[in-house]
Amino acid sequence: MLTRKSNGTVTRRTFMGALARDVRGNTLALMAAALIPIAGLTGSAVDVARTYVVKARLQQACDAGVLAGRKFMTSTSSSTLDATATAQANAFFANNFTTGWMTTNTVSFTPTKTSDSQVAGTASAVVPMTIMKMFGTASVTLNVTCQARYDIGDSDIMFVLDTTGSMACTTSDGTGGCSQPVGSYTRPDGTTGYYVTEKTGSKLSGLRSAVLSFYDTLAANSSPQTHIRYGFVTYTSTVNAGYLLPSNYLVTSWNYQTRKVVGDSNNGSATTSTTTNTTQVTCTARNTGRSPATGYTVSGTANNVTSSWTNSNGGTCVTTTQPLKPNWRYAQWPLDVSQFITGATVDDPSKITAATSKWQGCLEERDTTASSSFNVNSLPYDLDPDLVPTNDATKWRPMWPDVIYYRGNNMTSVDYNGNSTNPYGDSTSTSTTGQYTNMLMVNNISSGYVSCGKPATRLATMTRTDVSNYVNATDFKAQGGTYHDTGMIWGTRLISPTGIFASDTSTWSGHAPPSRYIVFMTDGDMAPNTSIYGMYGMEYYDQRVTGGSTANDLAYHNARFLAECAAAKARNIKIFVVGFGQALTTELSTCASPGSAYYASDNASLTAAFTSIAGQVAMLRITQ
Repeated sequence: MLTRKSNGTVTRRTFMGALARDVRGNTLALMAAALIPIAGLTGSAVDVARTYVVKARLQQACDAGVLAGRKFMTSTSSSTLDATATAQANAFFANNFTTGWMTTNTVSFTPTKTSDSQVAGTASAVVPMTIMKMFGTASVTLNVTCQARYDIGDSDIMFVLDTTGSMACTTSDGTGGCSQPVGSYTRPDGTTGYYVTEKTGSKLSGLRSAVLSFYDTLAANSSPQTHIRYGFVTYTSTVNAGYLLPSNYLVTSWNYQTRKVVGDSNNGSATTSTTTNTTQVTCTARNTGRSPATGYTVSGTANNVTSSWTNSNGGTCVTTTQPLKPNWRYAQWPLDVSQFITGATVDDPSKITAATSKWQGCLEERDTTASSSFNVNSLPYDLDPDLVPTNDATKWRPMWPDVIYYRGNNMTSVDYNGNSTNPYGDSTSTSTTGQYTNMLMVNNISSGYVSCGKPATRLATMTRTDVSNYVNATDFKAQGGTYHDTGMIWGTRLISPTGIFASDTSTWSGHAPPSRYIVFMTDGDMAPNTSIYGMYGMEYYDQRVTGGSTANDLAYHNARFLAECAAAKARNIKIFVVGFGQALTTELSTCASPGSAYYASDNASLTAAFTSIAGQVAMLRITQ
């Protein structure tokens, strides 16, 4: 080939030379040469991404496995993980990571038990390379570790426990009771207490075990930095919380349905004696009037001695002796309780015979409103858990069953001079709630018309021994009738973060505020009775709850119960409710926080329910 240059000369061009000078097609060659490093970079990115995704999924599966293992752990005493926990851990891991996913193989997971009774795990999976396999890159083995533990933040737990008479029965006795005899015992303060004798395997014995299992569950799953406080309220128709209060929170005088002597009644016919040859001065000296002058003998008798003199027969003196006994007026009377509330032994003003009283600590509530519904933002004094007493209307009153007397259907007052000779002036009736009978008559006690249970305790850090001593104490007894509102009122009052006991549930230094819980357990329906003497006096006469509509007593007490449950929830207190051998009523289910109502059919299931509640208090979480 000939080519002409710019200067006009002509040269011959060879094929090879032309080919050497031809640049067309260079891009294709360059691309071909670059394919190898590009393929390496792309393959590396793809396989690295696959490895990252597989490891994340492997970690998630490991976490799920140990969480399940810890949750289903059935034994915290063994040094190795029990079979149930191991099986659940493996199942949850397998459900979250399947061999062959992303072409993985040789997948393994091993859950183990740690020295502090938690669950740890290791997991591994082999990830074959895809594109990078062409470059000789070997499969990658991924390894992850995980650990789960129950860990609880600071918690305050108030047990509100039904210790009424039916708790002495077994769950197989049903809800109708078991007719156990009533006995007496000496309380720690020296006063006499009464209780229903427990049957073997009683519900009360099941409650003792359940409370200790609750404590053990939390203790086994808390860290040294965790703070837990416990409090107890045992309830019947009242609550024994009087000695938890400052003395200036109690009235010094209160009106009781009692009796007092308003005069004398003749106790049989008068007798006369006549003497003669006596002076008028001597005769007049025999006119002593009422003797004894300041009261009655221990038996309840006195005499009125009068005399008259005439000048016949050298002076005749006729002496008349009229036997007397007291005439009692049964009504609501004010009594001085200023010494009674101190725990001192005081005279019983409603008795002729030498009798003394000592306050056991049970309370009558402060003023209230009779209503079938309440506004949680505007509660009456007794339902307001935070109200600080400032006057008699807002102060508490000591229960004084020794001075309480029935007077039949007499709503105001009635006089009665008795038919008993020991002492004179009393009633011989032995019927339950019999007219003119004292509240402490054995029939009234045995039927649960009055009771005073174990003293409540304020929130405090408690050892297992402390808890055991409380539920196994001599005064942790079954007695009385079922009033759910009394227990909830005092349970809320003692744990409220804004009330008079707020310092008990204060935040620990450097910690978040504690979570607050009420564990409410009952074995029966609300069962008020207008003849019971309890936290609102005797409803038949006092009409503090119903305002006189005694047929609505149950509805009014249920309304109070639900109002106090709402007050607790408004203070961010979670409520667990357990019906023990007792189907959950609408009121009990409504009182419980969402998902926190339980039914326990027997002692074993009560322990299981308490353990489950403790598991909810303990928050399960991943620690690594």
